[in-house]
Amino acid sequence: MTLLDMIGPVMIGPSSSHTAGACRIGQVARQLLGQIPTHAEIGLHASFAKTGKGHGTHFALIAGLLGYAPDDARLPRAFEEAASADLVFNFETADLGDVHPNSARITVSGNGQTVTVVGSSTGGGVIEIIRVDGFKVSFSGGAFTLLTRYHDAVGVIAKIAGLLAADQVNIAALTCDRDKRGGNAMLCVELDQSLGEAAQKFLLSWPGMDWVRMVRPVMDAGIVAPVLLGTTA
Repeated sequence: MTLLDMIGPVMIGPSSSHTAGACRIGQVARQLLGQIPTHAEIGLHASFAKTGKGHGTHFALIAGLLGYAPDDARLPRAFEEAASADLVFNFETADLGDVHPNSARITVSGNGQTVTVVGSSTGGGVIEIIRVDGFKVSFSGGAFTLLTRYHDAVGVIAKIAGLLAADQVNIAALTCDRDKRGGNAMLCVELDQSLGEAAQKFLLSWPGMDWVRMVRPVMDAGIVAPVLLGTTA
């Protein structure tokens, strides 16, 4: 008889999708905020809402927002840790439409900044971030990912690609969305390595560029700290 085992992520259980994946969605939301979070409104969709409490989804999402990795021993105590960190949060059931049943919408804020992230846990601890502030994106948190929000104009994507090339950073995947022609747009670029800090600050200084985030991979063990690049006024 042959025994087939599934090797999942190194994690605090009980579930790779409901616990490890949920934690990683929280980690990404923390990085996209770019500040230490003080408040979070979390909408749980379908399976996350129905079975989340039994599978640790609630405390895993909060652990991620605190910067804890899925294998952090503090993960089951995330609610207590959040109180110590002055992170106020609320959960509700949300219908997010035609998305994976293990999905959550997180609106997180801190120090005057707010971001809304929709992410799905697709199994085995793997995630996909599908919306940021209403814009369609697609990235897994398995690679360095640059996100920019800017005023839609001719040549912006080409200029960003040129900046990446000048910094010797290779593009792995790219998605772009806008609310209307000439309106607001978001570019999401998965990279082979991080764009340098100086290049990030230069990018943020461009006319029409109001938001830049460099998301580090969340698939490895360790605590994820927020990237404090700020925004333009």
